[in-house]
Amino acid sequence: MDLIPKPDQVVSAASNVAHKVLYGGLADLRKMPRTLIDEGMLRQLYHYRPAGRVKEDGDPVLLVTPLAAPSSCFDLRRGCSLVEHLVTEGHPTYLVEYGEVSFRDRNLGMEHWIDEVVPEAIRHTSEHAGGRPVHVVGWSLGGIFATLAAADQPDLPIASMTVVGSPFDVSKVPMIAPLRPLLNLTDRSLFGLTDGRGPVTRLYQTLGGAPKPLVRWVFQLTAAQKLVTKPLVQLQNLDDTDFLAQIEAVDAFTANMIAYPGRTFGQLYHRFVKTNDLQHGAMDLGDRRIEIKDLDKPVLVFGGSTDGIAPIPSVQAVVPLLTGAPEVRFEVVPGGHLGMLTGRGARRTTWRVIDEWIERWSSDAGSSVAEAAAGSKPAGSKPSGAKPAGSKPARSKPAGSTRSRKPAPRAPRPGGSGASPDSIGANPSRRYGSGGSRSLAP
Repeated sequence: MDLIPKPDQVVSAASNVAHKVLYGGLADLRKMPRTLIDEGMLRQLYHYRPAGRVKEDGDPVLLVTPLAAPSSCFDLRRGCSLVEHLVTEGHPTYLVEYGEVSFRDRNLGMEHWIDEVVPEAIRHTSEHAGGRPVHVVGWSLGGIFATLAAADQPDLPIASMTVVGSPFDVSKVPMIAPLRPLLNLTDRSLFGLTDGRGPVTRLYQTLGGAPKPLVRWVFQLTAAQKLVTKPLVQLQNLDDTDFLAQIEAVDAFTANMIAYPGRTFGQLYHRFVKTNDLQHGAMDLGDRRIEIKDLDKPVLVFGGSTDGIAPIPSVQAVVPLLTGAPEVRFEVVPGGHLGMLTGRGARRTTWRVIDEWIERWSSDAGSSVAEAAAGSKPAGSKPSGAKPAGSKPARSKPAGSTRSRKPAPRAPRPGGSGASPDSIGANPSRRYGSGGSRSLAP
């Protein structure tokens, strides 16, 4: 709103205030209709119902939520919902969430999600969709769990992987890096006064995990500056209905954070924060070692330009580790940790790239992933420029790639929206193939 508001701005601002007072808010927080199709311990798999007259077509898309975050991260509000976008585009859309975590779940470790929850969700999604391979989209820790599950179980029916804002190298997270030496010091036995368990370890063991208020506080702390300036920003944008609705939706998301189970939180603290295991592309889990290089599916990786929780370098660190993937693509998109996934700008950026990626790696009705792999090109082929999302001709190899797998051609999705040549994801200079991306390693 201008310093001296125009008449139409005054009218819009007054309307927004009245709507807030009379109806309690501006955001349309209705969730997309869905049906529970499978469940287990801390695992609920939902299928979203087709929208209106839109007919579901193609391979299914499975959205993997992170621990501690509500599934509304994918269905924030109408108009800023990745679920709504996928459903209206005709994609068979599924989501796995975990429900409320309580003290009785304190003994569950990462093995529960990597060995059981994510793999079972992928298998049941494929089965429910008629045996078709699944496009897996994981946000934040959900992307890490999905990556480890796919690397550990190569027989999972996966068509492609999309990893959004997942920090694989926490030494490159500014808010954590300075604390790591201190945390390592406090967990050591000091003059015989401790048994090697520092205050953080003692706290989560006593509480049985990280309680919801603590999780919510930490998430808000990552955007402390925005939290402080929030009242002023709202006042300055009092005439912008969409802006105010987005703030309301994010507040509702933050208010519904979920607790971490004790053992899982301990593993994340010791293996990710303190020792940074995934930096080198491997993690010991149970009696085995999971190596990211064993992931043999195409992978799309997103970094948010203003992400404070998972800055671009921490996310990009996974790219050179994916040596077994037939194609790796890294994209930087506008937004913070949540905004890059479901912010107002994601409609024109992140979602368009996901559409193009799914279209690229989708199979025909009678094709299998193995048949799609049969069309691989020899190394060294030259790119021929980008095609709009949804185009039918066979696609050439992205710039910088040392290997590529040519997916089976597929007809454009009815009613689908193609990306313009200037949109993010349609510019060949922004693409990174497997070889080119690995050269970005420090």
